[in-house]
Amino acid sequence: MTVDAMVLAAGFGRRLGPLTDQIPKALVEVGGVSQLERTLRALESAGADHVVVNVHHHAGQIEAALAGREGPARIRISREESRPLETGGGLKHARESFHGDRPIVVHNVDVITAIDLPNLVRRHRDAGALATLAVQERAASRYLLFDEGGLLGRLDVRSGEREERRPQRGPLRRLAFSGVHVVEPRVFDLMEETGAFSIVDVYLRLAGEGERIAGCDVGDADWFEIGTPERLAAARARFGRGGNGVPAG
Repeated sequence: MTVDAMVLAAGFGRRLGPLTDQIPKALVEVGGVSQLERTLRALESAGADHVVVNVHHHAGQIEAALAGREGPARIRISREESRPLETGGGLKHARESFHGDRPIVVHNVDVITAIDLPNLVRRHRDAGALATLAVQERAASRYLLFDEGGLLGRLDVRSGEREERRPQRGPLRRLAFSGVHVVEPRVFDLMEETGAFSIVDVYLRLAGEGERIAGCDVGDADWFEIGTPERLAAARARFGRGGNGVPAG
């Protein structure tokens, strides 16, 4: 199944400073491969022949890296000029860059995962959902709550704050979101939010309004998020020491 895709790469990556003072998080290397290139390869393996990359912080470096890239997918840039628009605002800002009749696979650039993306796309198609989120049973500080009807709410473990957007139907599961999801382009017509906002907030609102937001449990697939020096070191220990002159730990 041919899909569109988006790499969310506009953020500052401040927790990775001073490394990201000089380069964008998208060009941080793990095992000698940049996060951007690793993510693009994964999306291409899932059938993406048209990929949008949003940029803001050190945008010129990302654009230069993409200009010299050879690969099967056509790459388009979505520039967020004044500030990063977060996961939801960035997707909405790029609306005109998509075909409009294909599912969109959205992938955070700071995530390394062995999730079977082609299977995620198939599961999304079979579910008939507005969006399908790759989720796992793993330790996390925040969880999304699912029942038989799909997304129900969320839980912040640190604060104990819990919210549910609709009545529960069947057994409840709390699952960690992987930063990878598939969404139908009709979501754009349902987005009331403006400016910078989280796509999870959109999904929670729409779940409360009756839209099906499905969860796809990807089991024990490897998953790393490189957003802090400690997490970056763990990923480099797993995938190799190569990368931007920063020790793997």
